[in-house]
Amino acid sequence: MSRIELEAVALTEREARKGSVAAQDLMDAAVGLLDSHRSVSTLSLREIARAAGIAPNTFYRHFRDVDELTVAVIDQAGRSLRGIIREARQRLSIERSAIRTSVEAFMDQLDADQRYLHVLLREMSTGSEAFRQAVDRELSYFEDELREELEKISAATGHKVHEPGLAAKAITRLVVAMGASAADASKERRGEITEQTVVMIRMIMEGAEQLARKAAEA
Repeated sequence: MSRIELEAVALTEREARKGSVAAQDLMDAAVGLLDSHRSVSTLSLREIARAAGIAPNTFYRHFRDVDELTVAVIDQAGRSLRGIIREARQRLSIERSAIRTSVEAFMDQLDADQRYLHVLLREMSTGSEAFRQAVDRELSYFEDELREELEKISAATGHKVHEPGLAAKAITRLVVAMGASAADASKERRGEITEQTVVMIRMIMEGAEQLARKAAEA
């Protein structure tokens, strides 16, 4: 029996002892193989299967290929982050602004053990067109939620925001870009990036409000 055949038998035996392998196990295995210089798109199916302790053929029970697995990872990262941001907003206090609380929640998620957010940030610039589309889809959810929130705040305070959809997109893309810079930064540097992000978001908001006032005066 060849080395490859022996390896396949060993994997099958480990899989049997381990029991049914879920799609989540494969996603966790893929993310666990990554470092700051590697994209999910560079992983091979066999490599992921080996890390999950299964035979390669078992991979196809859950995903068509590595591309489909990567899209699932990005979707999970987006869902997780949206939940964290919502929870952060629910804990708002008078002393802490929504901007600062949301940015800090985003930065805190960079330390999550599964590193799913790191994958989302990395695939935004290094992944294939399909991966970038998946990331754009996740970001559009944030943009839609933020646009609705800006419109509610505007209605409640009377402070109009010029093109709230564009303002929401500018803020979302800014936070993601700054998050990518902070992903592998030291704690001190990440704190600086967080402060810079908060100030830049305030600049966007003040600019949007100023444009709305000028439009009303015209």
